[in-house]
Amino acid sequence: MDYNFYMNEALKLAKKAYKKDEVPVGAIIVKENKILARAFNLRQSKRRATYHAEILAINKACKKLKDFRLNGATIFVTLEPCAMCLGAIMNARIETLVFGATANKENVISCSELAERCGLNHNLKIIKDVQKEECEKLITSYFAEKRK
Repeated sequence: MDYNFYMNEALKLAKKAYKKDEVPVGAIIVKENKILARAFNLRQSKRRATYHAEILAINKACKKLKDFRLNGATIFVTLEPCAMCLGAIMNARIETLVFGATANKENVISCSELAERCGLNHNLKIIKDVQKEECEKLITSYFAEKRK
């Protein structure tokens, strides 16, 4: 699987979110080298706490497959998922999580540590730092612009 190709697709979505004044996070779900779902954050515009890119992509993929189990799927996300999104990823039985930028907050447990500790009988493979620099640049510039 070409991780860089799919992360570039997620980055395109994150850039759309940026243009809509949303936190620039994009997510793609892939199974058998086919994109099942694409989404970006819509929390601000839709005024919904759960409208994170990962949740929206999972919902689209589940609807497409007519199943809540996304066994064998890989999710590509431009930013390390929060606890809510990680829980959804694991509950959907997604096989692999690939992300670019790390959340980088002090004293915050990483998603890989949280996945190990959460107690679900699902082993999630986690690959981080794919297109890290570009993902970080996008998120950093968004928040720098917000602080101005």
